[in-house]
Amino acid sequence: MNVVYNFSAGPAMIPKIVLRQAKKELQNWKQLRLSVMEISHRSKDFIDIAEESEKDLRDLLRIPESYKVLFCQGGARGQFSAVPMNLLSNSQNVDYINSGYWSQCAEIEARKYCIPNNINIKTICNNVVSLLPMSQWNISKYAKYIHYCPNETIDGIAIYEEPNGFKNIIIGDFSSVLLSRDINIENYDLIYAGAQKNIGPAGITIIIIRESLLRNTTSLPPSILDYRILSKYNSMYNTPPTFSWYLSGLVFKWLKKQGGLKKIEKKNEIKSRLLYKTIDNSNFYTNNISAKNRSKMNVVFNIIDPKLNEIFLKTAYEYGLIGLRGHSVVGGIRASIYNAMPLSGVRCLVEFMLHFQNRYG
Repeated sequence: MNVVYNFSAGPAMIPKIVLRQAKKELQNWKQLRLSVMEISHRSKDFIDIAEESEKDLRDLLRIPESYKVLFCQGGARGQFSAVPMNLLSNSQNVDYINSGYWSQCAEIEARKYCIPNNINIKTICNNVVSLLPMSQWNISKYAKYIHYCPNETIDGIAIYEEPNGFKNIIIGDFSSVLLSRDINIENYDLIYAGAQKNIGPAGITIIIIRESLLRNTTSLPPSILDYRILSKYNSMYNTPPTFSWYLSGLVFKWLKKQGGLKKIEKKNEIKSRLLYKTIDNSNFYTNNISAKNRSKMNVVFNIIDPKLNEIFLKTAYEYGLIGLRGHSVVGGIRASIYNAMPLSGVRCLVEFMLHFQNRYG
């Protein structure tokens, strides 16, 4: 086939129309006869990019004025350290909800700075994995904050509830779901997200933080991770990843043209439903995540005969279906179907899966 579909978990697909615009503007942005990569981040031209992208992001997520938006570096892993360093003045207790690989990584990193309570919410019954509802989370009485990850890209498992009624500070690692569905920002005190899923190219990290929380941060972190410094300098304490910022801004505009997050959420629902239906109607493929906790972003599955996995991946690649190998931690097959993945790509994958099943099943 001529068309290639990229199912990589990240860096992931970027909308083709966005890439075409970036290509068109690459060497002569805004008739300046310069690339956007070459202009000063302190110039009016780039300040316009920064302000417009923040406005578009605020529009998409309906971010209240009582929240600050920061564009920084270091990815989600940088925030694993930045969160406890900014919010804790000593070895206070905090709760880390363990739902999979990335939430556990955040908890392991936090041990350097505080005493995290690892609250495992995974349950397995008849080989089906599910997550406890928030009402059953064993939250510590004196925990300074609760940290959780609503979508585990490696495990293919997700939390769709939004926190409500907790008295603790709520921190969310939204790296793989921010902008994929509508959320109520006011349910959270701090959200962070690496860009390379639904936002843009790797290199930039978005932080959305309640200003009242920002006023009570510590002075412990390195300056580059200090929320107050980043806020004071409008995310430009040092040179930001300007091209990633520019391209993310183009993605924000693309999302608005798609009709916003409620529309994109419906599209993501259709894509994931089609793929899970194909798996469930098969005696050849298997997924062991409960329906209520299946990720709509990262669909993980296996072939009943694991010896066929490598043949599947090799043949899929030849068919133009790229990036389907599961993470090295768990193996298997993983189809990441973020915002930029069109329905036609999922249909093509389903067609291939049925063809492969007919041949080897």
